[in-house]
Amino acid sequence: MKLATIRSVCCSVRVRASRPGSRFSGMSRGCLPVWTTNSRLTLRTASTVTSSGTSPTLTANFGKLFKEDEWSECSRSVGEVVQSTQEAIATLQRRSPDIQPLLVILQAGENGSMLEINKKVAGKIGLNVTQICLAKNCSEDEIIEELLKLNDDPKVHGVFLHLPPASLTSRVLNALKPEKDVDCISNLNIGRLVRGDMSKGFVPPMASAVLDLLGKHDASLKGKSVLLVGGQGPLRLALQCLIERSGMTVQTNHWNSNSLKTQVLQADAVFLLSAGNMDIPPSWARPETVIIHCESALEPDDDLIDLSSISGLAYLTAVYRAQNVTHGCSRWLQEQQYRPWNLRSCKLQPLNPVPTDIEISRAQTPKPVAQLAEEIGLLPEELEAYGRNKAKVQLSLLDRLHSQPDGKYVLVAGITPTPFGEGKTTVTVGLVQALSAHLKLNSFACLRQPSQGPTFGVKGGAAGGGYAQVIPMEEFNLHLTGDIHAITAANNLLAAAIDARMLHEATQSDKSLFNRLVPSVYGVRKFSPIQISRLRRLGIDKTDPASLTPEEVSSFVRLDLDPSQITWQRVVDTNDRFLRKITVGQASTEKGQIRETGFDIAVASEIMAILALADSLKDMKNRLARIVVGSSRSGEPVTAEDLGVSGALAVLMKDAIKPTLMQALEGTPVFVHAGPFANIAHGSSSVLADKLALKLVGQDGYVVTEAGFGADIGMEKFFNIKCRASGLRPNVMVLVATVRALKMHGGGPNVSAGAPLPKEYIDENLSLVAGGCHSNLKKQIQNAHLFGVPVVVALNVFKTDTQAEIDLVCQLAKECGASDAVPCQHWSKGGRGSLELAMAVKEAAGRPTNFQFLYNTEMPILEKIRTIAQKVYGAEDIDLSPEASSKIDYYNQQGYGSLPICMAKTHLSLSHMPDKKGTPTGFVLPIRDVRASVGAGFIFPLVGMEPFAGWSPSAIDGPGRKEVASCVFRLPLFHQHALRVRFG
Repeated sequence: MKLATIRSVCCSVRVRASRPGSRFSGMSRGCLPVWTTNSRLTLRTASTVTSSGTSPTLTANFGKLFKEDEWSECSRSVGEVVQSTQEAIATLQRRSPDIQPLLVILQAGENGSMLEINKKVAGKIGLNVTQICLAKNCSEDEIIEELLKLNDDPKVHGVFLHLPPASLTSRVLNALKPEKDVDCISNLNIGRLVRGDMSKGFVPPMASAVLDLLGKHDASLKGKSVLLVGGQGPLRLALQCLIERSGMTVQTNHWNSNSLKTQVLQADAVFLLSAGNMDIPPSWARPETVIIHCESALEPDDDLIDLSSISGLAYLTAVYRAQNVTHGCSRWLQEQQYRPWNLRSCKLQPLNPVPTDIEISRAQTPKPVAQLAEEIGLLPEELEAYGRNKAKVQLSLLDRLHSQPDGKYVLVAGITPTPFGEGKTTVTVGLVQALSAHLKLNSFACLRQPSQGPTFGVKGGAAGGGYAQVIPMEEFNLHLTGDIHAITAANNLLAAAIDARMLHEATQSDKSLFNRLVPSVYGVRKFSPIQISRLRRLGIDKTDPASLTPEEVSSFVRLDLDPSQITWQRVVDTNDRFLRKITVGQASTEKGQIRETGFDIAVASEIMAILALADSLKDMKNRLARIVVGSSRSGEPVTAEDLGVSGALAVLMKDAIKPTLMQALEGTPVFVHAGPFANIAHGSSSVLADKLALKLVGQDGYVVTEAGFGADIGMEKFFNIKCRASGLRPNVMVLVATVRALKMHGGGPNVSAGAPLPKEYIDENLSLVAGGCHSNLKKQIQNAHLFGVPVVVALNVFKTDTQAEIDLVCQLAKECGASDAVPCQHWSKGGRGSLELAMAVKEAAGRPTNFQFLYNTEMPILEKIRTIAQKVYGAEDIDLSPEASSKIDYYNQQGYGSLPICMAKTHLSLSHMPDKKGTPTGFVLPIRDVRASVGAGFIFPLVGMEPFAGWSPSAIDGPGRKEVASCVFRLPLFHQHALRVRFG
């Protein structure tokens, strides 16, 4: 599209004259500019001959050009509207000092008359005006293209289309956003005007100006009759509606009507619309009749005229247009504020027996995600729909609601998990359904995204279960919005860059490498910002590539990666055991660069942990740049930024950083975002999802999120790692337990694959229940109290539980220090089955907290590990292997000693021994190795005497309802046997 000119309020002005021989010009349909015959607007009575032979006229004498020294002489109408608009802008700027209302004039040709008129008005009122001049012969598509840009520009609060009538097609008029249509020409705004709903629309500025003048002439308008002559389109329709709404009667007629003279004689006021060179003879009207010309002489193709001939009606119209722009700005600013929820709950009719999860999911019809977004106060531009049921949410929401107080922050964790599965996700979903659908409190669930590996493996999906699940569950569990695929692409791009760099360094000279890394483009060679950053790290303070010495060139181009020290592996989101170990570099083109490497499951990538901990796109990019992929032969760490790919990784992740909005069965909103493991990483959904949700629910709302594995792992990492990164502080923790799991921790027998459940887990056994409460349940409550967080125990009830067992758990949990303990039946009843839990959480969250971290990050790495082992796990001490000790020394030397700790140990016991249930004591925790996720920002010690055969630390955890091992192909054999037993 050819854009002729863009003018600001400071640009020069040219004004075009009316066509020769034409007293009137046709009214521009929809754009509503002004007309004048001279410097006066005629508000005249009919002709009655006086003694002097002249006709008395009533004139509104404010048609002079508004120079600064003459402004005080303008009409009372202009002054009043200017003053009220000035006050409105001052009020806006008190609320938001940076706000500045902006009117854009979009026109064909470079006529500056409209800019000059609106500029003078804007100068008095305090708003900005910009003129966009398209080519005279611009097409409809070119106009619409420009309108769409203006629609998307949040700085533009009003658009005035000063275009020829032929250009104001229906497509053009309705391409303009109604909230920026300050001249009221779109179908929607005209419809609002007709209906009388002006809460969102506008009154056409010329109509306001004409009625203002009529009111000044005759304050008592009720019962008067008005005749509209000629014209069509928005102005005529608007005048007709407004006149009738003012208590006057209105008639319409055209110029060649035989009844025109009769109607003029009967009218109290006559409005002449689109008169051409026509006028009303004075003899047709009664002496007191007011005749107002509503004309347009400033067409885009008129010849230049003297600006002093412009009438006061033009200025009064411009003033009302400025008032509309101010109203539009005020509405926009109001829309940017927090919006109260208007959540419509979806009805749930639980069946007995409870159908399968997929049957329940498909029996419920989810609300369109756009409707859900509107109900919770999201703006349309903050939503990126992925089909009907899910959408990404823009991070700009955090800026819009930055001053909005956060809601209450609730963490759901569990006792040490067993093969039964304790149901943290179902509790999370059931709790938010109870809070929103039944207690009518704003609430949000924040969950992790499941990996394809466990979904198609033993574990299954992670959407919850029964009548407490996220829907549609198949969309939730399969692909979702592609975040894991983005992580896979970014991870493998980095892996490819590593091998490519080693190949090129092994086969090329320094000069050849330098020419590849800093190529000459159009004869100019320069460093990129990421390369300048690398030079700075090398201590080279130069920006001209030609100024580097040969030694500096060599240092710059050679990372000298040690193939045996590469720690970065490729990933795939499938349980493919044959990719555990692979050999790369075997093709002849790879020139002998053979090395062993392997694949992890995609969600074990450090990039997943980075996604979960980043609080902005910039923060994510910085973390990606810090990823350490290995070390050089001299022992120096090599990062993604050294490889020059951190920007590319961020680009691949630019959409994945946005949380995905879905809903629970009862219409409660859910954010699904990130799925880091709870052993090799911190096991929680993203910081960004929590922050967005806390703003959306409002000060009295609730955000409920969960932590992977038991409280000794998931909760501890949530508090020590995630809360440090986010700055968020929890109000209460919900500790999930089941009678069957408590029986196992209380001394119940182990389960065997394929064998019937022992009777201890089916029949009532109060002693086993009490044993589990006094051991594992009590210890996990105490662990939460280490951080100063109150605990509510949620007993996830199964049909084999007896009332005596349920009552005993609730009683003993309170005795062990829980603020409250309640039974939950959300799986079979939905939110109604968690009402008691919701009320207990509400009460506990209202109490003051004294949150504190378990350790100071400035403590030595060894002491941080020992603190977790002794205080959380109950170990007597730790046993550090020589390899782990040397790694700690290395990390301290590299400046990583202040990072928090992320322990990688079995989730099946408080100790490092999976078969030790309850609360093991008297053990020493062995630390066989220590590694670092520098990009994510934590050190992870590997706990255990020897690594499992075929095991990597990425294999233990995965997000979801039962929190058992995700990456089955990497698990030890006895874990795999346990996983094959499915309960409930």
